[in-house]
Amino acid sequence: MKIRSVSVDGLYNGFDYELKLNPDLTYIHSPNGYGKSTLMHMLYSALKGDSAYLEEIPFKRFDIEFVDGTVLIIENKDCKLTKMVQKMDLDTRVTDEDLESMSDITYLGPDRLTIRKKDGHLVNALEFCAQELYETIRRAKDDNSLTEYTGERREMSDSELDFWCKDLNAKLDFIKDAGFYPVLPTNIKFPPSRYEIIDNRKACEDLAYSISEYVDRDYQLAESIIVFKDIVNNIFLNKYIDVTESGKLTVTMANGTSLQLNKLSSGETQILLMFYNILFHSHQDGIVIVDEPEISLHVSWQQMIGDYFSDICRVRKIQMLVATHSPQVIHDRWDQAQELVLKNA
Repeated sequence: MKIRSVSVDGLYNGFDYELKLNPDLTYIHSPNGYGKSTLMHMLYSALKGDSAYLEEIPFKRFDIEFVDGTVLIIENKDCKLTKMVQKMDLDTRVTDEDLESMSDITYLGPDRLTIRKKDGHLVNALEFCAQELYETIRRAKDDNSLTEYTGERREMSDSELDFWCKDLNAKLDFIKDAGFYPVLPTNIKFPPSRYEIIDNRKACEDLAYSISEYVDRDYQLAESIIVFKDIVNNIFLNKYIDVTESGKLTVTMANGTSLQLNKLSSGETQILLMFYNILFHSHQDGIVIVDEPEISLHVSWQQMIGDYFSDICRVRKIQMLVATHSPQVIHDRWDQAQELVLKNA
């Protein structure tokens, strides 16, 4: 569920803020020391049910209003949190587990170069993401069997079934470009011709529904791979990335020389990590927080990334909050920017 506004009272016993958010992309800016990063982390922690982080932050009240009118209210009294959901003037106490189901949220903090695993160990983020991508693609390649569809079916004419099959076939071609493809039966052609639909309607419809389930499951992964490569290769100079047939992430220089991932510059590493996490860890209609995307980026790259943020918001229908100190990141999109200022300043 997307967010309409965020407000906090008594942050660090001195700051009261209210932010109105756009349904797609909002840039949040302020001078250093105003609590911008803290507020973004608080928002993420609240919607992930992370009370431990919130208990460390001095504040009196934290409100998150969603687009459907629901308000999550978190009050902090002597480091003891009270969490309530207010809807239709009714207040309901909620637990951390309840909060995790309210929104799908992804957070990219300023420290993106390392990842803390569940066992507490820190690992190199780029190597971790490359291995995660490899394993994800391998699973998609291995899980390539179609399953029988057992859900409800809609009434379709022969022409509507024909159009649907052609649309599914176009999506299969797109998925194939990402490096994987389902095993199709050999006794029936897909997409079928109009004559085949008339002669063998049930078999054509059964296959279409099975393929539809496969597409629903794997299309976003294919889209993420293709868009990820397109964005990074449009930004990089004299280098390009690719994902091999086996799922390995590779880097090649313009002269054909292969390059190890750990030889990329700090800015190139930031670009890879930022767009990998946005594309592969966010979901349709979810929320993404990016804090300080400008880290290690040349001014020209800072000016470029906002267009890609907008494109991803549009394609994925996600809501993105970008906290930044850089006017170059906002560039010519000041109509989408909110300054963090005191409520009663």
